[in-house]
Amino acid sequence: MNPVLAVAVAMSTLGAPSTPSWQLTETGSTARLRGLSVVSPQVVWASGSAGTVLRTTDAGRHWASVGPAGAETLQFRDIEAFDARRAVALSIGAGAESRVYRTADGGRSWTETFRNPDEAAFYDCLAFTDERHGLALSDPVDGAFRILSTSDGGRTWSVLPARMPAALEGEFAFAASGTCLVAGSAGRYWFATGGGAAARVFSSTDFGRSWRVTETPVPSGPSAGIYSLAFREDGAGLAVGGDYLTPESAPGGAAVTRGHRWATAAVPPGEYRSGAAWAGSAALAVGPTGSSISRDGGRIWTEFDGGSFDAVDCARGPVCWASGEAGRVARLR
Repeated sequence: MNPVLAVAVAMSTLGAPSTPSWQLTETGSTARLRGLSVVSPQVVWASGSAGTVLRTTDAGRHWASVGPAGAETLQFRDIEAFDARRAVALSIGAGAESRVYRTADGGRSWTETFRNPDEAAFYDCLAFTDERHGLALSDPVDGAFRILSTSDGGRTWSVLPARMPAALEGEFAFAASGTCLVAGSAGRYWFATGGGAAARVFSSTDFGRSWRVTETPVPSGPSAGIYSLAFREDGAGLAVGGDYLTPESAPGGAAVTRGHRWATAAVPPGEYRSGAAWAGSAALAVGPTGSSISRDGGRIWTEFDGGSFDAVDCARGPVCWASGEAGRVARLR
């Protein structure tokens, strides 16, 4: 019997929870939404192409377009929100295309708090370990990944003189879902890479001042590697990815860890996945060819939806949402 089918049959026999599904909401947008931040059951922010930022405060019944004025040419690939009023958004690109904006009034007004002055830098994603401390990650500059840091909730930023292992030839991070860089509590951060000879995970326990790096078994290549990370407070970690040029085939495209050593998922999603999140004890992964769930810590994955999504995020509850192309935003049922 196919191993995925065998697991599904066994879970059904044991009375496992029913298969989840996505419930689409009407956003009124056609943007590709790769940034997603779920604050609570009612409050969700999403960001994406054409300078788009969306916000709901009533669990998706109504969405408002609240992006910065004059930002129509920017790609907001990541957004981190603290509540219904405060959020920080990152636009990606070389040089001045990489910018950070902050709002404290629900998107009625925005302040540009960082504009990248270095043409060699390209910022991919950002994350906050608490409401004050956050980092943004740039692809390598002069042979090493660059870290931007804030300690005032995104009001000001500066390049951190971090102790960073050297980058591999061709190594970079993927700005696919705002989760190439993720944060835990007490100053813990992780970021993932691809593009080079190996897909690697960098980790820091001191707010990004120093980093160590671990090689993973996820295949890497010019357009392949780890696209998304997710960590729980108990140290359980997920890595998902593949090659976006061949989205329907990603053997070995998921790995798990409980420390610094990574192991390939026993039954990976089998397709390219660009976003991952913990949903309580379960794990979710999404991509342009479908969504997958794991109920055993990321070792065995099964597909439950064939729709296209780029990003997934969950708040306590768990309350989970996904976002993607053509303004698609959905809540997990």
